[in-house]
Amino acid sequence: METIENVTLAVADPEAARRFYTTAFGLGPQIALRASDAATTGFRGFTLSLTVSQPADVDHLIAAALAAGATALKSAAKSLWGYGGVVQAPDGTIWKVATSAKRNTGPATGRIEAVVLLLGVADIVASKRFYVEQGLAVAKSVSRMYVEFEAGSSPVKLGLYRRRALAKDAGVPPEGTGSHRLVIGGRAGAFTDPDGFEWETAALRTEV
Repeated sequence: METIENVTLAVADPEAARRFYTTAFGLGPQIALRASDAATTGFRGFTLSLTVSQPADVDHLIAAALAAGATALKSAAKSLWGYGGVVQAPDGTIWKVATSAKRNTGPATGRIEAVVLLLGVADIVASKRFYVEQGLAVAKSVSRMYVEFEAGSSPVKLGLYRRRALAKDAGVPPEGTGSHRLVIGGRAGAFTDPDGFEWETAALRTEV
């Protein structure tokens, strides 16, 4: 089964980005960085989400990100599905921090339970078919609105969302041009999906 081993963000200043992600989120090898000056404007067509256990952790991580230089796109707030907020890292990547819980059960730990990559696509049905043909297994599919794939032991979960809906959820206009500034590392080889998202072969993780 095809899975994601890591996500590479193409950034103008890898060292500055590394300092931000270490300080703000404490992310490990699931997020890699690569120098790039590829032209990009507006919404890049994807978001990354950090799932945590309770609202206190949402507030903790968003505060850390803002202190490290992120920009607030959506303040953390309650919703029908839980509690969450959205920030944009200095390199331009949009991050959502969220929990399905509406109440705290203890002090904030800052522990991240899952990293989720959401790709904004033009045609959910066509993109779902494409990814199934590449070896991904569907875990959940909601009409023509959302698709979630099986993650297995992968450190990053993958989902598909309509581009306009994803931009709205992130709090930004849907328009954007140029590079996605994203490369997805998988196990089954290199390919480019219908919306221009690039995959490359990633080395398998070694458990220690």
